[in-house]
Amino acid sequence: MVYDYNTSRENLILPEYGRNIQKMIAHIGTIEDRAERNKAAMTIIGIMGNLNPHLRDVGDYKHKLWDHLAIISEFKLDIDSPYDTPEPSKFQSKPNKIEYNQNRLKFKHYGKAVGLMLGKAAEMEEGEEKTYLISLLANHLKKSYLTWNREAVENEQILKDLKLLSKGTIALGPDDVQLNETRDILHQNRKKPRPQRKSK
Repeated sequence: MVYDYNTSRENLILPEYGRNIQKMIAHIGTIEDRAERNKAAMTIIGIMGNLNPHLRDVGDYKHKLWDHLAIISEFKLDIDSPYDTPEPSKFQSKPNKIEYNQNRLKFKHYGKAVGLMLGKAAEMEEGEEKTYLISLLANHLKKSYLTWNREAVENEQILKDLKLLSKGTIALGPDDVQLNETRDILHQNRKKPRPQRKSK
């Protein structure tokens, strides 16, 4: 017995339309009469539209379907399309290279946003609001440190990191800010046990 596996078949050019559509489009190319080829192509366009109704939300979706027909036929189908057949080279070009972000974080466990927020906090006028914001950010640093490192950390280390992240604009001493206790943060970070399913 000979088994027909997908691995032994031709690759699907546009998988969203399935193998049967690809076979039907290949069959169109074998029809000798041009009028019959055009008629068959119009029928398949209707089927392709029904298989992908979301394309109707795309502007000029009929054009999109005819382009897909040309792609699946590998641009070999000789029919009277209502639109210009796209050039194969248009679909063979490589996408634009996406450059990686070169901004390396000094402290990955704190993230990038904290540094930006500290910069904004440093620009604020002196007062209760600024003091409160810096206190929140300092405690956030300690929580982030313990979340990712899962070990004890001295408050002096957090204040040192705070100064580095703010590029020296925020320098606090041990008595300038009230940091949450390590044991309280670790307790909050512990995952709650998942409820076990009752056996039937």
